[in-house]
Amino acid sequence: MNTQARQRIVLKVGSALIAPDRQGCSSRYLLSIAQFIVRCRAQGIQVILVSSGSIAAGAHRFPLQAKEDATTDPKAQIALKKAMAAAGQTEMMATWDKFFDFPTAQVLLTHADLRDRERYLSIRDTLSTLLDHDILPIVNENDTVTTDKLKVGDNDNLSAMVAAAADARSLVICSDIDGLFDSNPHLNPNAKLIPEVKHIDGSIYAMAGGSHSDVGTGGMTTKIQAAEKAVSHGIDTYIVNGFEEDTFNDLLSGKNPGTLFRGSDSPMLERLHWFTHTVRAEGEVIVAPEEAVHSAEDCVNITSGEVLDVKGTFSEGDTIVLRSDDGTRLAKARSNYSSRLLKFIAKQDDSKLIDSFTHDRGLVAAQDIALLSPEAQPLEEKS
Repeated sequence: MNTQARQRIVLKVGSALIAPDRQGCSSRYLLSIAQFIVRCRAQGIQVILVSSGSIAAGAHRFPLQAKEDATTDPKAQIALKKAMAAAGQTEMMATWDKFFDFPTAQVLLTHADLRDRERYLSIRDTLSTLLDHDILPIVNENDTVTTDKLKVGDNDNLSAMVAAAADARSLVICSDIDGLFDSNPHLNPNAKLIPEVKHIDGSIYAMAGGSHSDVGTGGMTTKIQAAEKAVSHGIDTYIVNGFEEDTFNDLLSGKNPGTLFRGSDSPMLERLHWFTHTVRAEGEVIVAPEEAVHSAEDCVNITSGEVLDVKGTFSEGDTIVLRSDDGTRLAKARSNYSSRLLKFIAKQDDSKLIDSFTHDRGLVAAQDIALLSPEAQPLEEKS
């Protein structure tokens, strides 16, 4: 890890490290992580901690009977998890606090906070202000209030969004194995660690097996998704074994203890990165002609009359994915029309009737357009 001056890193710690037995928070693995944070700060490295674990930390506060009753009622199960998160959040913060002799700050986020541009910029300002005053931000998804539509879903991807928002130089994601292997090391004793990845494509995703932790929600696939988000912003990303103390000694000494995903030498512009990797698409619009879109201007020139089909429900101004009929994702953009109107247009054969609805306005607005490649398909979050 580059430890030169004015370094800023995001460290993501999962539930299995916080509450390995789901019996409240444990210091078993956290002491070495806390020491790493202290040593980083002593070297002038600013740290943002993205910490999972509120549900796992709060689970022991609820009787076994309540958990068994909830298994037959999906609504009750969701409500119980939210209650566990609420009870566990304070315990998790208190656990972190006891390791440090400097102040910490709780930052609870939902995807709705990140995908709204004004709120996203507010998050940037808050994180920077906390760091400028030597306060450690501890970020978690706000599981107490999130719904399927509002949640990121895993803290791996959340950590990448936070790293981009904070203009971090490095992202360190703690895993239950040493990094990315060419096959699952729990099943294949001859699996080889991949020490460095310079380009993330389908072959890299194919190597991702599931996490063997029964506590966390993110496996290796979500960690690669997070890495892809981060490296496109120029952020070096490490996937490392958070259970091993030597991991953090190696990072501080400049060694790579796991898998390093190299940050892009030509990072995306900040707003384009936010729109591509943070804003969630609410639906898909299948368009003709089916040849590839090569520029933002090509997207603007696609007319509503070229709509073949519409997937999902969205309003005018919502974000959509444009794709061809063969499944190729062409671009992500703001729709000038609602899904209801576009579905109506897609069923019409009369071009004059179509023109009467569209008023010569393009399918998408020109302000936010992100061109997509087939290799990027694993990144799209489902709404």
